[in-house]
Amino acid sequence: MASVNDVIRDHVIGHQVDLTHYANGVVERMIAILNRTDKDLFAQLTSALEQMDAASFTADRLEELLTSVRVLNRQAYLKIERELTTELRAFADVEAQFQYELFTEPMPPRVLANVTVATVSAEQVYAAALARPFQGRLLREWASGIEADRMVRIRDAIRTGYLENQSIGEMVKRIRGTRANNYADGLLEIDRRHAEAVVRTAVSHTAGFTRDRFQEANADLIKAVQWLSTLDNRTTPICIIRDRKEYTNDSEHRPIGHKIPWLGGPGAAHWNCRSTSTVVLKSWREIGLNIDDFPESTRASMDGQVAAETTYPQWLERQNAGRQDGVLGPTRGALLRSGGLKVEQFFNDKGRFLTLEQLRERSPGAFRRAGV
Repeated sequence: MASVNDVIRDHVIGHQVDLTHYANGVVERMIAILNRTDKDLFAQLTSALEQMDAASFTADRLEELLTSVRVLNRQAYLKIERELTTELRAFADVEAQFQYELFTEPMPPRVLANVTVATVSAEQVYAAALARPFQGRLLREWASGIEADRMVRIRDAIRTGYLENQSIGEMVKRIRGTRANNYADGLLEIDRRHAEAVVRTAVSHTAGFTRDRFQEANADLIKAVQWLSTLDNRTTPICIIRDRKEYTNDSEHRPIGHKIPWLGGPGAAHWNCRSTSTVVLKSWREIGLNIDDFPESTRASMDGQVAAETTYPQWLERQNAGRQDGVLGPTRGALLRSGGLKVEQFFNDKGRFLTLEQLRERSPGAFRRAGV
């Protein structure tokens, strides 16, 4: 029988998978705002450039002509900031409820009847998270910084274009990119990637802040906080070294049994950090319960031990069909459950999914066994 700490750890990993999908959706909506604005922005840019030839070009004249472009750019980033903060406020509600259920659902009923699991105010958590910098800046500062960087990139590209006698069309193409490449080859793609990183990190920051406040509110139940890099330990040395390390459950998060510092914490240790944290609940006796008359299964489930080590493939193989299909897709899910394939066999040596055609070439018997 899995301990409560094992169950919590598995729920935390699953939740982190869900957060990745959620962040993908938020990123798409925020980038869509930029894309919608860009149509008008480039129309204004083209119009401005048509009013100035190489002979009349000066830096001051360019700044004057870019006024309307600058206004559109600022409006786009203000809208992103407004919509993202609204999104994060609603997300804080969901995250606070998840943290409460994370503790209460796996806890044995007879234990739960004798302890109090504290809740946290989503409104207060949201306000505090928004007032706390991530990667060195507040959210509004990141938004204004990217906005300013984007205009500098546009301005400098035009200056270079005039010096190199480029046509207006060539300058716009260099800045925007080409339709054939979905505009990913333009200079402004850099700003889209920056915006994406900020959005993803803002979601992780809000989740981590909510998680920290909830854990601190329930310090009487928690022995330690454990860094969990199950989804993030292949690519980031920062998280590899911290995986499964324990820290004190307080605002200082002091290392327990090691000297590796907490930094910003899981989810905020670096851009696009996908690490999270789980808890090591105290044993029923450490909590102060005298339940020797409780069933052995209840006592064993809250033994205060750290959850067993697990890898992402091991976790996924323990999940139900719905969760497996959500991560792998229905065909790969069937191959995992009925075809005899392991999770590692779905990936190439660079960590990317093999196509179904490639899988069929490698393991035709698995497809027959799974009936797909």
